[in-house]
Amino acid sequence: MKTIIYTNFGKKLLYLTILFVGVIGLAQEEEETSSPFSLSGSIDTYYRTTFNDAGLATTATPTSFANQTGFALGMANLIGAYEKGDTGVVVDLVFGPRGTEATFENDVLNGIINQAYAYWNVSENTTLTIGRFNTWVGYEVIAPAANFNYSVSYLFSNGPFSHMGVKADFALSDDVSLMVAVTNPWDTNDISATGEYALGTQLGVHGQYLNLYYDSGSNGGLGFEIDYTGGVDLTQDFFLGINAAYNKNSETDSGFYGAAIYPQLKTSDDFAIGLRGEYFAFTQDGFDDVPVLGLTLTGSYTKENLIIKPEIRLDSFGDDNEPFSDSDGAPTNSLSSFLIAAIYSF
Repeated sequence: MKTIIYTNFGKKLLYLTILFVGVIGLAQEEEETSSPFSLSGSIDTYYRTTFNDAGLATTATPTSFANQTGFALGMANLIGAYEKGDTGVVVDLVFGPRGTEATFENDVLNGIINQAYAYWNVSENTTLTIGRFNTWVGYEVIAPAANFNYSVSYLFSNGPFSHMGVKADFALSDDVSLMVAVTNPWDTNDISATGEYALGTQLGVHGQYLNLYYDSGSNGGLGFEIDYTGGVDLTQDFFLGINAAYNKNSETDSGFYGAAIYPQLKTSDDFAIGLRGEYFAFTQDGFDDVPVLGLTLTGSYTKENLIIKPEIRLDSFGDDNEPFSDSDGAPTNSLSSFLIAAIYSF
């Protein structure tokens, strides 16, 4: 996770406006000629406040996104896709604090491009993709409309967000899939100045996924990570998601490990409630592990294309670690917060 300084606000807005108008115009033209062009996206915004024994505080959690207090913007997301025959292209644009943090603001359009890739369906069971694409590692994703919880986990925040390279997806059967990838090292989405590359793979079996990622760990890279993502429908309305990961950076002798469960209960056609229970630990050679317990209770109410998510979150570090500040500026090892988010998808 990185701290981002937001700059060139007007320039970014101009870029996004031009791209948005251009894509909308193309979409309308393609719709009239029944061409296989699709346009989708979302916007999200939220209100957040944090509390402790002394009263109101403004401390952020050491996870990505949704860390502002008061009223705040998540991001605007615009995805254009075009497919002709066996080939196609996807451009995924993001604008706002969540999008800028997810892209590290390191592309030619100042962090607007989240994904941009071309693909070729070589056969019915094989697809090749080249460009920038979001990671295959982890349970959660960047776009909030695809997550049950609005705030994100420690496991997601400390893993890779996106990759620049090439991957091949193979459907080995109806229930078994395999993906292999060669990319730039983590956090180098534009170029690999060192000449080093990363390797990744994903094996999927009956909706359960084993994910691997490896780079040398040099220049602050991620190193090695193994990750399991899956879940099971316990009943028609009760789903239990699971995520577990281990990471090691041999260059810095640091890493992390942890696990999270995601029980989610659908109480009606419009409302569901879910809990994320996460245990996470930072590691560094020669030092004690730094454990974190995160509990996040989220409601999800859907009205047509709008989703309203109230959320209560508790983050608690081990007794010897006090990364938060209370309203008086004194250090503390725990933080409770409340937010309510609105997500509109189209």
